[in-house]
Amino acid sequence: MLNRILFKHIDNSSLVIFRIIFGLLCFLESVGAIFTGWVKRTLVDPEFTFNFIGFEFLQPLPGNGMYYYYAIMGVFGLLIMVGFKYRLSMISFALMWSATYLMQKSSYNNHYYLLILLSGLMVFLPAHKQASVDALRHPELKRDSMPQWCQYVIILQLFIVYTYASLAKLYPDWLDATVVANLMRGKQNYFLVGEMLQQKWFHYFLAYGGILFDGLIVPLLLFKPTRKYAFFTSIFFHLFNSFVLQIGIFPYLSLAFTLFFFPAEQIQKRWLKKKPFYAKGEVIIPKMRTPIIIVLLIYFCIQIGLPVRHHFIEDDVLWTEEAHRLSWRMMLRTKSGFITYWVENKATGKRFKIDLDHYLSAKQKRSASTKPDVIWQFSKRLKDKFKKDGQDVAVYVHSMLSVNGKPYKQFINPDVDIASVEWDVFKHSPWILPSKQD
Repeated sequence: MLNRILFKHIDNSSLVIFRIIFGLLCFLESVGAIFTGWVKRTLVDPEFTFNFIGFEFLQPLPGNGMYYYYAIMGVFGLLIMVGFKYRLSMISFALMWSATYLMQKSSYNNHYYLLILLSGLMVFLPAHKQASVDALRHPELKRDSMPQWCQYVIILQLFIVYTYASLAKLYPDWLDATVVANLMRGKQNYFLVGEMLQQKWFHYFLAYGGILFDGLIVPLLLFKPTRKYAFFTSIFFHLFNSFVLQIGIFPYLSLAFTLFFFPAEQIQKRWLKKKPFYAKGEVIIPKMRTPIIIVLLIYFCIQIGLPVRHHFIEDDVLWTEEAHRLSWRMMLRTKSGFITYWVENKATGKRFKIDLDHYLSAKQKRSASTKPDVIWQFSKRLKDKFKKDGQDVAVYVHSMLSVNGKPYKQFINPDVDIASVEWDVFKHSPWILPSKQD
């Protein structure tokens, strides 16, 4: 039974077309980051970046190096699209994109993480067996089919993303449309829709529409009678997000996923007319059957487990940010804060205030005011800087934080030398003060 579910061969038209779109989106994401100034603001201008903890060795290339880096990623995107040296191009893009993701988190975005996962999955999918330069140069590579698990992994990954995104919205500030109202407040000057975006009824429409869309879109696409309606709803939803929220390639990547929900025969007739349609339904057991099953099982156990880890960490993740990343908690809250870093010379007892403008970009200052792991990293960096000058210092912070426009509360214990404590990714940091305070 399991063999038939995973290793039955089906037509590969959907995967082939997805590869072409995926490669194009990788190219646009890479070169777009250069031309929109994202690379300059995030990786070139700052003196350093706040990397993911444990990846301190990953820092941007000096000078204009990151422009070349992103240009090379764009080239790999094009090579993926046309299917030239597909495996090498896909591996190279996956590694380069993962490195840029891990080297900075001031511009964290869920679709950056999704692109890591998809790039890794695409390395192993036979997406270059048709409509590719590789297949033209090496006709023996050509195949009209793929194992059924290739389709299932994409659908299951999408289901996990959307389901957790929907469940995460089930909390008071989303349900009363506070979060949506905060997100829309800065968009009142948008052409045609700016005034509507400020209406309370529309905030509720977006809030509950988001919950329903995320929770139901995959089942509705899988169910034939509702597939067409779900597809058109998906087009509206993602184009609206693209225009209003301006979240890069994610809406178009999500639309590309719908290829895997429609009958392959429709995809083949519309997009790959010269390619024969495969309908034999052979069950071909590969030599690597057991390793494939084990790897897929481990991968999806991790994907299911990561988003729930915050339930095992003390306090509210909306306040502490602990276990927020890698959990599909998309646009769930607005945060604002102000912070003062004090450096105290342990020998003299003298304390002085740090001018953040001297060290950080505007976006980095926002992170260093609201995210405890960044506060900890910056405190460590300050300690190391003064240590090089021969001073043994302690770093204290006075921090106030507001979540979703609520009253400011003290965020970090001002009596703790943040630079002297250790960071534990699996535990709550006790120097983060409770979210519920008098």
